Amino acid sequence: MDTIHGNIQGLKPNQLKQLGRLYQQRLPQDRLTTAEFAQRLAAISTDLNQPLCTYINRRGQVIRVGIGFPHQTQIPPLELPRYGAKRLCGIRCIATNGPGTFPSEAHLTAMVLQRLDALMMLTLTGQGFERRGGGATGYVDVAYLAHLLPQGADSPWSLSPAIDLDTLVEQDFLALVEGLETEFERDFTGQDVDQDHDRIILIGLDTGEQKGQGIADRLQELSRLVDTAGGEVLETVIQKRSRPHPQTVVGAGKVQDIAMAAQTLGANLIVFDRDLSPAQTRNLEQRIGLRVVDRTEVILDIFAQRAQSQAGKLQVELAQLEYQLPRLTGRGQAMSRLGGGIGTRGPGETKLETERRTIQRRLNRLQKEVNELQAHRSRMRQQRQKQEVPTVAIVGYTNAGKSTLINALTNATVYTADQLFATLDPTTRRLVIDNEDGTRSMLLLTDTVGFIHELPPALIDAFRATLEEVTEADGLLHVVDLSHPAWQSQIKAVEGIIGEMEITPGPTLLAFNKLDQVESETLELAKSLYPDAVYVAARERIGFETLRQRLLALV
Repeated sequence: MDTIHGNIQGLKPNQLKQLGRLYQQRLPQDRLTTAEFAQRLAAISTDLNQPLCTYINRRGQVIRVGIGFPHQTQIPPLELPRYGAKRLCGIRCIATNGPGTFPSEAHLTAMVLQRLDALMMLTLTGQGFERRGGGATGYVDVAYLAHLLPQGADSPWSLSPAIDLDTLVEQDFLALVEGLETEFERDFTGQDVDQDHDRIILIGLDTGEQKGQGIADRLQELSRLVDTAGGEVLETVIQKRSRPHPQTVVGAGKVQDIAMAAQTLGANLIVFDRDLSPAQTRNLEQRIGLRVVDRTEVILDIFAQRAQSQAGKLQVELAQLEYQLPRLTGRGQAMSRLGGGIGTRGPGETKLETERRTIQRRLNRLQKEVNELQAHRSRMRQQRQKQEVPTVAIVGYTNAGKSTLINALTNATVYTADQLFATLDPTTRRLVIDNEDGTRSMLLLTDTVGFIHELPPALIDAFRATLEEVTEADGLLHVVDLSHPAWQSQIKAVEGIIGEMEITPGPTLLAFNKLDQVESETLELAKSLYPDAVYVAARERIGFETLRQRLLALV
């Protein structure tokens, strides 16, 4: 028998048979329903003393029968066709409601979440399912018709007043659906959305315990990361909770709000401002029906786009695989347990286990190559040290202007852009400094990958060969974007990452950049907090003479 969804406990065999027979019904393709089908639903609903929902495709076939209201019987998001914001899902719902009742917001929200073609609510007569005792025939009193509206409307749905069933039955259903989809297509075309262009909703959780960064700063930075990765932020959602929900990070109600916003805005990706466990990602995707990623995945995606050299690509792939491996768990429909003894014999190796084993082999190979890269960089540093030329590693928060500074100081051509993580591969250039006595001194400046709050551990591990340029340098030049509103927390973030390195780096010179974009109050505050720092504007080449002399004194 076809599956009856919802609570079927206590139903009689004859009642289950009646529900199962609904799957055999075939409705006209150009009609929302027929009077006979509607009255039959009402009769069954009255006999059950419970609301009833049937879901019908555009061929007129009943594909799902559920006991309960639309928000209780809705089709799981992952089982629905995904057409995006320009089409409906191709399924309509015909549901029964109690006598004298009106479709609730929960019913209409379920329609939006599923992008149903339409929702038809049949209000029963006084003999409806609220009257206990059974034996009633059950007839439709009036009906209500609801459907989605294009973006930009005052409400995401349209709900008709009470309509006589005979009038509703005569309505041309296909004309209604085709008219709606024409409107959706017009909206979609007007937005000029690229198929490869992610439309994103950002989710922030405010527990009041964020370290260094407030929730607003975190989400602003995440928005920059998304923009750098090539996505478009449609909306930002924040929830205040004392602690993250163990299953979905945010509460159940907020998950539904996110799903609703995704449908109404046409989003195709949800991005959280914190790391998600594999189980949380899986639960969220099942309930929202869209791909869900966390902050680390966005950063990894940016690194994958930015990596140019073979070494950079190698390190990015290692970081991605290390991140993905634990997230394979549970993606298969069935998992065998290989081994020996009772309880460990299974049907053989599943696709999931094969994929995990393949990734592990690739990880081992990449790890070996990274170790070789580490050894190569070590030999290069030893050769530089033999020449007795001091080295200074340029560190700083991403987009602080490190590459612009090394270009201006050494006439290099390192790629620069107003983006986060514009450059990944370390670049070493000579800096020649004229001394007061007419002699010349030489330094080697190494541009390194930018840091960020809570730099993902997978990246720190994969890029250790690159980060060793920091620990092995004779001194550090810490570049700070003084024009950024959160420059103080960015300083702490960089210092925190450097402090966690196994080898203590050499002395550090703090250089505040973008002096030409800073207000006087901010400049005075920085000078009072960091009196030994230097102040430059890399693009305008301001403060370079002082910087050169301080670099020479540093090493």
